[in-house]
Amino acid sequence: MKKICWWIFVISILIIVGWLFMRFVIGGNEDSWIKDEKGVWVKHGNPSEIPSYVSEQQEAINCALNLYENNKTKMNFFSQCLGTCGNYAVDIVHVPRTSDDNLLENQCQDYRLGRVSHFIELDKDGEIVRIV
Repeated sequence: MKKICWWIFVISILIIVGWLFMRFVIGGNEDSWIKDEKGVWVKHGNPSEIPSYVSEQQEAINCALNLYENNKTKMNFFSQCLGTCGNYAVDIVHVPRTSDDNLLENQCQDYRLGRVSHFIELDKDGEIVRIV
């Protein structure tokens, strides 16, 4: 009887260790940053720090929204470049996209020329459409 209880205890420990291994080693860190459907970095769990690429994007989003606010009374938004924020070009696009959004004169020259490597697309109401 003692031998059976000992084996049940050993098997239970092995199952628990196996589950922990699969959860934390194979499953990855739950406390991290992931991109949402628009390309915005969001918290997943409770990460202990903010990586530089997340801070860079957050600063660019704040800058893009400020560009929008500063220009919304001066411009009639249709499909154009608002400017750049750090390593991001900021474009106004239609939702859904139209052929105007693909015209070179409506896209940020800094992105086309490779001066910045990312872009933020906003709609005419200042909502984020996507970030790449």
